[in-house]
Amino acid sequence: MKIKSLPPQDRPREKFLKHGPEFLTDSELLAIILRTGHRGENIIEISNRLINEHTLNGLFNCSLKELQNIKGIGPAKAMQLLTINEITKRRIQSQTPTKKITCAEDVFNHFHQKLKDKNEEHFYILMLNTQNIIIGEHLISKGILDASIIHPREVFRPAIRNASSKIILVHNHPSGDPTPSSEDLEINKKLKEMGDEMGIKVIDSIIIGNEKWTSKTDN
Repeated sequence: MKIKSLPPQDRPREKFLKHGPEFLTDSELLAIILRTGHRGENIIEISNRLINEHTLNGLFNCSLKELQNIKGIGPAKAMQLLTINEITKRRIQSQTPTKKITCAEDVFNHFHQKLKDKNEEHFYILMLNTQNIIIGEHLISKGILDASIIHPREVFRPAIRNASSKIILVHNHPSGDPTPSSEDLEINKKLKEMGDEMGIKVIDSIIIGNEKWTSKTDN
């Protein structure tokens, strides 16, 4: 049955306009985001199936490729879901910003929301001024960290451009275990030595796991 064939009180958009979003079910909210169905299945039916099969958390934890492999989700719908997820993370982070870094926990709090659902490693630098105030962050690489392909010039270029006096290396372990690997230690050593030569101190290297972290300064 097409959405237009449903009684107005059963159509998600009409319910939203009349009562507000809090009166809609998860499936109805998802239907408004995804907008259109396909042959044989209207958008409410698709939304019900997606939530029953994958749950909301499951959907938003999928990668772009994984979403596109789900029946009823093409490239456009997959990007819509990931965009909503990213905006939500950024909104949460903006409400509790960390301006000054005083300890490793501050770094964890700054990045945890951004990195907690990532299925691959993301390697960032956090740039600070002389008072340890955050002046920027930059994503250096995404995927398995490899000392042979992490180029110091790519790490320090944004720090130089932002006149940063010190940086913190940050990456996640999708496994949830923040214990540093031998590759992590090798990367840290190489970048610290390069930073000392360039006058940009690498003051810490933090690995983020599930609700916990490790800090090089704690080792």
